[in-house]
Amino acid sequence: MDYGTLRGLFALLILALFIIIVVWSYSKKRKASFDDIANSIFEEDELKQKNKSRHHDTDSKQETNNV
Repeated sequence: MDYGTLRGLFALLILALFIIIVVWSYSKKRKASFDDIANSIFEEDELKQKNKSRHHDTDSKQETNNV
């Protein structure tokens, strides 16, 4: 087997892997999972805002004895 044949087989292998990854990522079975992952960033933002508002409420309730 010469170098040109080896390079050709390697190119076919890479092409096959690319096609497999594209088919896997666009399959209907994976769509719901990818949508959940994509929307998870918004859930994190909502949790941070809730925690900030709770923290702000406790800060405003504290009394200080500064003279």
